[in-house]
Amino acid sequence: MRFIHTADWHIGRHFRFVHDAHRQSVLKQARIDAIQRIAALARQHGAGHVLVAGDVYDAVDVGDLVLRQPLERMRDAAPLRWHLIPGNHDPDRPGGPYDRLARLADLPPNVLVHRSAEPIHLDQGVVLLPAPLQERAQDHDPTGWMDHALTPEGAMRVGLAHGPVTDFGRLEHAERQPAHNLIAPDRPERAGLDYLALGDWHAPLRIGPRIWYAGTPEADGFGRVERGQALVVEIEGRGAPPSVLPLPVGRYCWRTEQAVIEDAASVDALLERLRALPVDDGLGHLCLCLRVQGALSLPDRARFEDRLVAWLESALAYLRLETDGLHDAPAADDLDAIATSGAIRLAAERLDARSRDPDDPDCDTARAALRLLYGEQRRARPS
Repeated sequence: MRFIHTADWHIGRHFRFVHDAHRQSVLKQARIDAIQRIAALARQHGAGHVLVAGDVYDAVDVGDLVLRQPLERMRDAAPLRWHLIPGNHDPDRPGGPYDRLARLADLPPNVLVHRSAEPIHLDQGVVLLPAPLQERAQDHDPTGWMDHALTPEGAMRVGLAHGPVTDFGRLEHAERQPAHNLIAPDRPERAGLDYLALGDWHAPLRIGPRIWYAGTPEADGFGRVERGQALVVEIEGRGAPPSVLPLPVGRYCWRTEQAVIEDAASVDALLERLRALPVDDGLGHLCLCLRVQGALSLPDRARFEDRLVAWLESALAYLRLETDGLHDAPAADDLDAIATSGAIRLAAERLDARSRDPDDPDCDTARAALRLLYGEQRRARPS
């Protein structure tokens, strides 16, 4: 038995940290397009089923277009069969996405939505035990019923669920909220499962030999995984150890880079380094968090902004620039380039003094104003 394990598609997700409407649209579309790459992965490896372990949608109130778009991608992949369960972002509530899907007259026949915790015939000698969520946060283990689920003698038992495991928890929110939908990490042993396919954690993670998180097919932030993946799972027979192969399916790469820059040469060196980053399909598919430290003169800071930052903004899919550790270090010549006398020179000197005073609550504003003044005077000066 060979199948694809995926989860956490979050179709319709709004990226709150992305303020450009076009980039927002591109990242949203990527989550839909990932379905076609998952289907290609299934065909490549001869898998007849895709198990989607919850959070197909990002919310319970998605619009009609968002509701239907993934269905058409899955329909196009027939005869591949897709098995969906509700997760904590899209629980099976009245009027929610799965309630609406059940009322569709044209639901693709190769898309199976499992809304009940009951055994389902998956393939010859293979039974699926789905654990759909009816609530966003529930106090009991959604996989507990699997311990007593009756299946044919000798049939492989595959669980499908969404939630954190007991010794894993919701690490990113551990100090802010209690974990819900807790799943026992030894559920495969308790319930005699050959494999337990989980969703909730957004990076591939092996909890035990028979229990994995698939992660999200499109990475959705910095820090967990650079590129979204899906799992190719193969089980030779009842009781056999599963073979699990994580493979990339995400179109966008999310990477963090750090640099120290101190002069024009280091700015240019950073530019060349970033241009040479190895990214599948080119830098247009790179989401980059760039953390920069150092101190630059005003001309070198202008070079950084005009040459490096402007190029990154146009070349990348998304740029998050963190410059808290980058400071201006204006030289006397920099102030002379603004003005050698008069009111403008006096303003430049005052801004310079305030920008160098760490106790001044407006020192950052003074730095920005001095850079702006330098830029305006440079543009106003005949070339």
